[in-house]
Amino acid sequence: MSHETPKITCLPNGPYYLLNDLTPRVIPNIQKSTGDPCTTITGVALCRCGGSNNKPFCDGTHGKNGFTDKKLTDGKRNRRDNYVGTRITIHDNRGICAHAGHCTDNLSSVFKLNEEPWIDPEGAAAQDIVNTIKKCPSGALSYSIDNVEHRNQDRKPMVTVTKDGPYAITGGIELVDQVMGDGASTEHFTLCRCGGSKNKPFCDGTHWHIGFKDEKN
Repeated sequence: MSHETPKITCLPNGPYYLLNDLTPRVIPNIQKSTGDPCTTITGVALCRCGGSNNKPFCDGTHGKNGFTDKKLTDGKRNRRDNYVGTRITIHDNRGICAHAGHCTDNLSSVFKLNEEPWIDPEGAAAQDIVNTIKKCPSGALSYSIDNVEHRNQDRKPMVTVTKDGPYAITGGIELVDQVMGDGASTEHFTLCRCGGSKNKPFCDGTHWHIGFKDEKN
């Protein structure tokens, strides 16, 4: 196994392909017409149409259920807003939020559901705000202290199959040939696996509205 950072590619109208080992290896029991061995990099196909019977792995259902990876959002929400406080500035991009609820559930004095402005950087101690933002899986939230922005964390590469939700990517796994959102983190982000996001390949919280379930996870 190589120590190169894993990559994720999005196959057209098909699964994600998690490339874990980018060093070509000889595959047993298969050869070319010349007798030379066949080699390939190793990875695994992950369902993103929501329909696989072998979740999180792809079983080809995307070819039967009409899955399309077309991005339907107009991109108007893909902008970063800054909420400036005396101790901390909170950065937020609603266009890439996965609506996991860690912010509003854990620190409602700062992250105010159904209010405008919805973020009050003076609503709690700076460290409490930092601790909450670090739980944001999508990268929609980040913060600055003393004019230094803190967007990423130091974590090992990992894809977490969240309960009835998206793939939570951490540790800087490279998402190949995809445009990240305004101010988005490349260290952590969330990828749709229900098939319904309007902002594919990124999660936009649609799994909540359509009742996506993965009973095996």
